[in-house]
Amino acid sequence: MENGNLATKLRVGKARASYAHVFEPVSFEEGGKKKYSITLIISKDNTDMVNKIKTLINNAFQIGKQTMWGGKIPAGANNPLYDGDIKRPDDEAYANCYYLQAKCDTKPGVNKVKGYKVVDGKRVLQIEEITNEDEFYSGCYVYATVNFFPYNKIAKGVSCGLGNILKVEDGESLGSRASAEHDFNDLDLPDEDLPFSPDSDPFAGKDDECPF
Repeated sequence: MENGNLATKLRVGKARASYAHVFEPVSFEEGGKKKYSITLIISKDNTDMVNKIKTLINNAFQIGKQTMWGGKIPAGANNPLYDGDIKRPDDEAYANCYYLQAKCDTKPGVNKVKGYKVVDGKRVLQIEEITNEDEFYSGCYVYATVNFFPYNKIAKGVSCGLGNILKVEDGESLGSRASAEHDFNDLDLPDEDLPFSPDSDPFAGKDDECPF
């Protein structure tokens, strides 16, 4: 998006996804409006991307200054780019990283790379929608389109709007939820809790799927 000559839209990447709520909206406060959201973790070593983000955020501040804040940036105005080493010092996933919390009211496009095709002698990326929600999770790596915009509420500052997301790489899950196999595979159930009698175990000597 362009506001005069000030660009505010950017394709962020490669970033690590965290707190990904991209298939169903959630509310972050009791009674609050539900939104789709994702936290984008960006390495501080990616200085080119970090500098682009800072430039566009500054553009959004200038727009707010010109259009809604009476010619000056309010003291304590919120900046959507956070320093992970300061804000989340005990979380290894945020070490040596900045992060953005991007949100939107309508469901973002959530896609993955399908491949390339050549169009007019140029290689064009082909993508497809992710329909299996298990494919997209906190910890995978993505590119995302975002837009920075000023707001003028009780609190004032710049917010980060979410456009579309492209998953490009798997990564270690950041979720704390364990798998069912991890939770139960070593459980030794008493005979009375089994859905079959011990002498008619359908799994005896087999690797078949559960028949129940």
